[in-house]
Amino acid sequence: MVDKDNFLYPKGRYYGQVKPENLVFNANLQEFAQKISYICNLETAGKITPQEAYEQIKVLWKNLKRSKKQLRIGENPFRLDDGDNDETGTKS
Repeated sequence: MVDKDNFLYPKGRYYGQVKPENLVFNANLQEFAQKISYICNLETAGKITPQEAYEQIKVLWKNLKRSKKQLRIGENPFRLDDGDNDETGTKS
């Protein structure tokens, strides 16, 4: 039998830079996109109001932003202020 979560929230393959934090954020991003799709479909079908959809999406967005911040996605701890450094922190 197929796992309910895998059925409801399928995950695509990740092709980016393989780092634990990137993999976790990608999984969070895919789940966010899937839930947004469900919310949009429920609103389109008249099952929830536009305001309810907005509030649910707002909560999901805040959670995704928090995840990005906690995982330090987009931060490069080796980059100096001049921006001319590669990932190792040395001049190019």
